[in-house]
Amino acid sequence: MFEKEFVLQYFQDLSEKVEKEKIIPRELKISLISNKATVVAGPRRSGKTFFLLSKLKENPNTLYIDLEHSAFKHLSHKEFFEVILIFEEYFKEKVDTVLIDEVQRMEEWERLVRSLLDRYKVVVSGSSSKLLPKEIATSLRGRSLTYLLLPLSFREYLKFKGIEMSSTFSLSGKVRLIKNLEEFLAWGGYPEVVIEWDKKEKILKEYFETVFQKDFIERFEIVNPFVARLVFEFITENFSSELSVNKIVNFVNSRVGKNVKNLVYDYVEKIPDTFASFFVEKLERSVYKRKSFPRKVYICDLGLTNLISIERNWGKRMENVVFLELLRKTNENPMQEIYYFKDYQQNEVDFVIKNGTKVEQLIQVTYASEKDEIDKREIKSLLKASDLLKCRNLLIITWDYEDEATIENKKVVFKPLWRWLLF
Repeated sequence: MFEKEFVLQYFQDLSEKVEKEKIIPRELKISLISNKATVVAGPRRSGKTFFLLSKLKENPNTLYIDLEHSAFKHLSHKEFFEVILIFEEYFKEKVDTVLIDEVQRMEEWERLVRSLLDRYKVVVSGSSSKLLPKEIATSLRGRSLTYLLLPLSFREYLKFKGIEMSSTFSLSGKVRLIKNLEEFLAWGGYPEVVIEWDKKEKILKEYFETVFQKDFIERFEIVNPFVARLVFEFITENFSSELSVNKIVNFVNSRVGKNVKNLVYDYVEKIPDTFASFFVEKLERSVYKRKSFPRKVYICDLGLTNLISIERNWGKRMENVVFLELLRKTNENPMQEIYYFKDYQQNEVDFVIKNGTKVEQLIQVTYASEKDEIDKREIKSLLKASDLLKCRNLLIITWDYEDEATIENKKVVFKPLWRWLLF
């Protein structure tokens, strides 16, 4: 049951908000395909709602409904279609696209979405604590395309700060750019953090606790919150590192004074579903070995580390930012896979970019501003992986060293992080 006047007031208020509010478009490009719902998933507070509102602003024939709003409490499937008619009558626009935020609020929402797909293009989003992409795909029986919206990229970060980008910089412009990159690496790219910069510590603390409680403890009905917090914080603290489950188990056991191995294994497997952390597999020929630990871990936003870590490791922060940028690219190229390389001699390459059966690029990340600051072992590992994986596209991302060199008949490109992120 719904009140028509309340619904109309919602649409009027929404129209005024979209008209007045400065909504900065995000870089994520989505496809709207007939008979397939477009799903926008991602970490909590990454900007999914404002992304939907930006789509509303682009097309007057679009309807946006936030099912968390009181106007739509207890809305039935039939009444949802009545709301569409009310919108069309009031705004004199024929709806062709429906955006649904907090879609999990409606009972049997998947039936509603499938019904809507017979008439409209549909985009849905919702709480990361209630909806997982794999669950959505199952619920919609293959009638969906999922896109991942992460916190701001460095390009978006500069846009939110009102900083113009150019392929050429004056000395003062480059100094300013590097300063902003340092801030980005230190505090991450949550949109609200960038907008409310003076309140960043308080905002990040609230995010950390909400993700832990809502997306982890409550979502998975965790029976031992103390062990869960140890696992969650250990993984967050060890971002951009290779982790084995045994290492996590040993840490947790030492804190609780007993063996909780089975709990730790269970919780570690659940953490990626929170979108707070991502695990990257080691490139192996065997599927069994690939799917086993150790894996490298990265986090959705570097700002969260400030609540756990005592010091800032700039090399690890650079590596995490590179991972997130590579992950964003999988929206455009779903066949792209991200691995790391490590052989029995401990030669390691940070990122192996694979497309289908072909290894397309090998990437090392190092906090170096001069050539002699680059660890020779990193170059040696890159060259060895190049031979083994038959890949000649070799890149070393540095802090501020730029060059190309031929080493053992292979071209190695050295590119500063800021340039790689922007262009």
